[in-house]
Amino acid sequence: MIGELKMNNSKTIFGHLSAFITVLIWGTTFVSTKVLLRDFLPIEILFFRFVIGYITLLLVYPKRIKMVNLKQELYFVVAGLFGVTLYFLLENIALTYTFASNVGVILSIVPFFTAILAHVFLDSEKLKLRFLIGFIVSIIGIILIGFNGKVVLKLNPLGDILAMLAAIVWAVYCIIMRKISEFQYNTIGSTRKVFFYGLLFMIPALFIFKFKLSLERFTSLPSLLNILYLGFGASALCFVTWNFSVKILGAVKTSVYIYIVPVITVIASAILLHENITALAVVGTVFTLAGLFISEGNLISKLRRRYVIREKDENIGGL
Repeated sequence: MIGELKMNNSKTIFGHLSAFITVLIWGTTFVSTKVLLRDFLPIEILFFRFVIGYITLLLVYPKRIKMVNLKQELYFVVAGLFGVTLYFLLENIALTYTFASNVGVILSIVPFFTAILAHVFLDSEKLKLRFLIGFIVSIIGIILIGFNGKVVLKLNPLGDILAMLAAIVWAVYCIIMRKISEFQYNTIGSTRKVFFYGLLFMIPALFIFKFKLSLERFTSLPSLLNILYLGFGASALCFVTWNFSVKILGAVKTSVYIYIVPVITVIASAILLHENITALAVVGTVFTLAGLFISEGNLISKLRRRYVIREKDENIGGL
């Protein structure tokens, strides 16, 4: 029994570490995308990064995942549509209308939508008053951030709205991946399959948004380095580590790590893009993060209690 607890603890630790590494990288992707948007359309960035990601995963894990039944295959189809095509298209377009720091902070609302969907579809815990209070506080923060972008920076609020829609779409993806993890497929293989359908759904968008191959643009070192960073790191590596964390920790616990994303994004945006972070944006950020922590405070307390109980069990076993 003690051995099983230690094994479970090790998996849990790896799950948390994997989630942390993922958001550490994702927190800087807004900056890379913002740089690429100078020469590339959102759909072009999306297509190139996931082609690189798919080829990378294919080389790492070339084995084919066979379809057991149509229902399972549909989960992969939906995951590709929401987690790859819709989410990143919304995110990239949002970055053309608003600051990278705005998008990073607004997307931190993902845990709320994930918790709501998990409550409905994953037999999660009932929503409580603390959760709703946290949600309201966070929404106030998001409104402040949007107000800052519209009035102080004179940007179109459409970018903030698109970022919010992206957050909802990503929450759906997390729930779908939690379902897929129950099929016990290889994580890399599952991620590659999701990428395949994501790229498939991108094809109509390539024509709609006037995609151009124009590979000569990659002769620019900044463009080449940023697209490789998005392809190898943010796509191939991070999707695998994120899906691994969802499999081990669950959709809600993993999504909690998105709290860290806005902090990383704001710092990276200020340093690399020289974006001006106003007092109103800071206040909005504080409200958003405070709301998230208020909402998930009950979850954190439970994690602590479980850890204490496990320590007691191990001490008793040692005696």
